[in-house]
Amino acid sequence: MDKKLTLSLDQAIIERAKHYAKSNNTSLSKLIQSYLNSLTKNQEASSEITPLVESLSGVIDLTQDFNAKDAYSDYLLEKYK
Repeated sequence: MDKKLTLSLDQAIIERAKHYAKSNNTSLSKLIQSYLNSLTKNQEASSEITPLVESLSGVIDLTQDFNAKDAYSDYLLEKYK
């Protein structure tokens, strides 16, 4: 069920938003609704592991004492010799 909402915004922002909505063939209401929906989505959905990341999981075996910062420093030193 749709409800009305009154907002107070800077006039320049309103004009830019209207222009953006028009150039993207949508209404300002739909644009704001989409934005608020993306802000308030359940955080669990954004932390899902994608199939690509899951397929790459376990590809590299690293020792327990592996230090990524030291390895990157060594890489940079070698690269810029």
